[in-house]
Amino acid sequence: MGGTFPRGEAAIAGLATYGIGEAPGFTSLELAAKAGLLAVADAGLRLDDIDGLFVCLPDDFLSGLSFAEYLGLNPRFTDNNRTGGSAFMSHMITAALALEAGYIDTALIAYGSNQRTNGGKLRTMIASNSWDAPYRPLFPMSSYALAAARHMHDYGTTRADLAAVAVAARAWANTNPEAFARGPLTIEDCLSARLVSSPLSTRDCCLVTDGAAAIVMTRTERARDLPRAAVPLLGAAAATWWNAIAQAPDVTVTAAAESGPRAYAAAGVGPADIDVVQLYDAFTINTILFLEDLGFCPKGEGGRFVADGHIGPGGSLPVNTNGGGLSCCHPGMYGLFAIVEAARQIRGEAANQLADVEVALAHGNGGTLSSQATVILGSLATL
Repeated sequence: MGGTFPRGEAAIAGLATYGIGEAPGFTSLELAAKAGLLAVADAGLRLDDIDGLFVCLPDDFLSGLSFAEYLGLNPRFTDNNRTGGSAFMSHMITAALALEAGYIDTALIAYGSNQRTNGGKLRTMIASNSWDAPYRPLFPMSSYALAAARHMHDYGTTRADLAAVAVAARAWANTNPEAFARGPLTIEDCLSARLVSSPLSTRDCCLVTDGAAAIVMTRTERARDLPRAAVPLLGAAAATWWNAIAQAPDVTVTAAAESGPRAYAAAGVGPADIDVVQLYDAFTINTILFLEDLGFCPKGEGGRFVADGHIGPGGSLPVNTNGGGLSCCHPGMYGLFAIVEAARQIRGEAANQLADVEVALAHGNGGTLSSQATVILGSLATL
C-alpha cells in the first residue's frame, strides 16, 4: 500500500551553493552553514523562519544538532537521515509531507564538506561488509566496477561508452564557471587513464572537492509571494533494495527502477515530459544505469545512448548540465547539488541555461547503488 504524494503543495523558495572546488580554512559545518544562510536570504526569509531542519554532514553523525546550535536555530523538527547521496531527495520528501500536514512552515535542507582541503581523499565511515571484505575491494569503487563489468558482459557496453559519460559531463563543465574540473577531455584520454578497479579508470570516478549547497522549502501558496520564482515539488519517491551490492539479484538493475515510476506517477508525468535530468554520477556507470532504470532508454541500451551524444550539449536529453559529480563537484555526497541545478534550470538562472525548462528530474544514489531517490520539480505553470 502507498499514500498519495502532495503534488505541487511544497516548493523550493530559495537555494544556494558555496565553496565549490576548494574552500581552505572552512570546516564542513561552516560550509553548510554558509550555504544555508545564503539560501535563506535567497528566499527573502530570516533564520527565525526556519522551523524544519534537514542536514547530513560527512563527519558528524549528530549534525542536525550541531547545525542548529551553530546557527542558533530552534527547529520544531530535525532530520539527520543518512542514506548517502540520496539523503537529500529523501529530506525533500519528508519536508513536503510535514509542510502539507502543517507540522512545519519552512524547511532548510543543507550539506557541506571540506573533503578536498581536509585531506583530499574520499572519507567515509562505512566499508565493505564482511562477505565482501576477504576479497579486499576498493570501497565503494569496486562495487560500481562490478556493476560496470556485468553490464559490459550482458549488453556489450564498452569502456568507450563509459568514457562518453565523462566527456559529456566535461563539455557541460567547460561552460560553467562554478565547475571545478574544466579543460579538454576526450574518449582517448579516458581510455588511456590508469585503471583503478577494472573496468573503471580514474576518469570514470567522481571528483574529490569541497563544497556546500542548501535549499529552503515552504508551501507553494506562500512561496508564490516570495522574491524568487517558486519551484514546486511535483513528485518524489525513494526505494532501497539492498545495502551491499553483493546482495543484489541483478547488479545491472537498481532501485531507481522503482523510485522513478513512483515519482512519475506522483507528478503525473513520464520520461518524455522531462526537459532536463540531473543524475548522481559518482561513477560513469551510474549515469548509464539510471538512464535505463528511469525510463529514458531501454535496459541494456544506455551505453549506446550516451555514446550517440544524447546527454551532452546539443543532445536530445540534457544530463548533468552543471558538469555533475564527474566534472563540477563531488564533496563526499552530490545529491543536493543535483537538486539545486534542477531548480536553477527551472528558475532560468543556470550557468548552462536551457530554453523552456518546465519539468526537471533530479536523482540521488546512496551506498553502493543501494538507496535510490527521485524528485521531479516543475515550474508554477505545471500546477
